[in-house]
Amino acid sequence: MILTIRKNTYLFILLVISSTIVSFGQEQESMHYIQTGADQIGSYLPKLKGKKIAIVANQTSVIYDRKKTTHLVDSLVSLDLNIKKVFAPEHGFRGKADAGESIEDGVDIKTKLPIISLYGKNKKPTKDQLKGINLVIFDIQDVGARFYTYISTLHYVMEACAELNIPLILLDRPNPNGHYIDGPVLETDHKSFVGMHPVPVVYGMTIGEYGQMINGEKWLKDGVKVALTVIKLKNYTHNSEYILPIKPSPNLPNEKSINLYPSLCFFEGTNVSAGRGTDMQFQIYGSPFLNKKSKFTFTAVPNEGSKYPKHAHAISYGEDLRKVNKLSNINLSWLIKAYKQNRTKSFFNSFFTKLAGTKSLQTQLEKEASESVIRASWKKGLDKFKIVRNKYLIYQ
Repeated sequence: MILTIRKNTYLFILLVISSTIVSFGQEQESMHYIQTGADQIGSYLPKLKGKKIAIVANQTSVIYDRKKTTHLVDSLVSLDLNIKKVFAPEHGFRGKADAGESIEDGVDIKTKLPIISLYGKNKKPTKDQLKGINLVIFDIQDVGARFYTYISTLHYVMEACAELNIPLILLDRPNPNGHYIDGPVLETDHKSFVGMHPVPVVYGMTIGEYGQMINGEKWLKDGVKVALTVIKLKNYTHNSEYILPIKPSPNLPNEKSINLYPSLCFFEGTNVSAGRGTDMQFQIYGSPFLNKKSKFTFTAVPNEGSKYPKHAHAISYGEDLRKVNKLSNINLSWLIKAYKQNRTKSFFNSFFTKLAGTKSLQTQLEKEASESVIRASWKKGLDKFKIVRNKYLIYQ
């Protein structure tokens, strides 16, 4: 197949390749800007020619230049590439659905492409859904926490591609929590869609590095491997500051929420709210069952991304964490404090162990173990993981 490119499309390619791609979504005078995999269209465009392509994408799958952003799907369609369909993860293609809400198949209004949900009837692309496809592109912004389900979607996409001998191109993106590694390592008995691999809660890898680890450690079914190409980031290290210009999901609206998310998501497995149903999601916590003398209160109501928030319309007592310093580890003090203040017999639900990836954290909290004791119990698993992680690092 000969790829025909219109004059204006050709100019668009030259513009994208030559433009300065700016981290933080803002202009920077420094030449050391971070360039995402998607931004480097010249690096992967030749690989797409003559292919029947499926794209795994959501609202974060964009190409940046100095003046505007364009969605990856829209850009590739405009280049007359043979894009057949889009696979959408949790929260949907445009990122509007609630956490855990089933996503239906549909058609994209703008491109008329079929949208196939990977968070509805099936989480793994089926053989029929991939029929006729001979290349898959994966481009989704991750936030570096094990229970954030996009890495689970990546696992199933890699597995499906491996079984059908379909190559996968992964467009890498920075990890906003890539500067540290912390938390309990998942035990295989507690494997679920919010934790599929023996990694800690915060694993300090980009999604491209993580994909290489899935492949290399043979975590796919029957140890199969996919033909994986990672389009690498430019000018990035794990200590690079990077503020996501597009929120990765409805309840992670800003830099602070993304940084606090690995610490506060444990509350999703308790009777304490992490702020869903407010405009301070994952920047606060509270419950009607905590200390009523608390100076900070909030009332959750249904809103975008949270149609049925915990303790809706009731006053919750807790803490406002919007001004805390940037975290470089998981903060357990809020979870410990909330457990001690809880005025009901039920604090934990069954989801807590899935999030923690181990039963021991709940047991430790119930026995009122100190934060230092809990952290010490993680050390052996973290040290072992770091050895595995080092094999797949692309960036330092």
